[in-house]
Amino acid sequence: MSGIILHITAGRGPAECEWVVAKLADAFCREAAKDGLVCAPVEPFDGPCPSIMLRVEGDAAETFAAARTGTVRWIGSSPFRPTHKRRNWFVGVNGVSEIEDTPDLQERDIVYQTMRASGPGGQHVNKTDSAVRATHAPSGLITVSQDQRSQHANKKVARLKLALMLSERREREVADGKSALWAQNHQLERGNAVRTYEGEAFKLKR
Repeated sequence: MSGIILHITAGRGPAECEWVVAKLADAFCREAAKDGLVCAPVEPFDGPCPSIMLRVEGDAAETFAAARTGTVRWIGSSPFRPTHKRRNWFVGVNGVSEIEDTPDLQERDIVYQTMRASGPGGQHVNKTDSAVRATHAPSGLITVSQDQRSQHANKKVARLKLALMLSERREREVADGKSALWAQNHQLERGNAVRTYEGEAFKLKR
């Protein structure tokens, strides 16, 4: 579990933005492969998602991530509302701090519980207690990871998700009671896009 983590989020955007999140994750993985990097979702996804975490590995992973951090715009017609006039949709991309870089997430404050994974996953599922539930005792936040191939890997993903949740909670506090995701969505729309894609094929606009 080494490398750069990119978090793609729709903020408080509509369903179209969640669709863009999934399509953008696929686009990033294709671009990474062309650059000789390994890029894959931390957890599997199927269809539109409010947010997706990608792990990028390779010598140029930091450069790859830096070029994609910020606001990303997609230009195209809504895949759900054909008559909708809006043509510009925005999502956010940012790095996720590992536990060592998250001051309010201490290993001693996390309670781990193992359990059997559930759902699709082949022979591996339900035969070993590989799934992990992580509880952050001071805040009461809980995350679960069950899609990795080992208990150790699931533990790291669950811990990473806690770091992300704590980061979002800090953003809410900074926003003076406003929803962090709502504020983030406004920032996305006002910000200058670091990358722009067009059409359902997600072609990079240069």
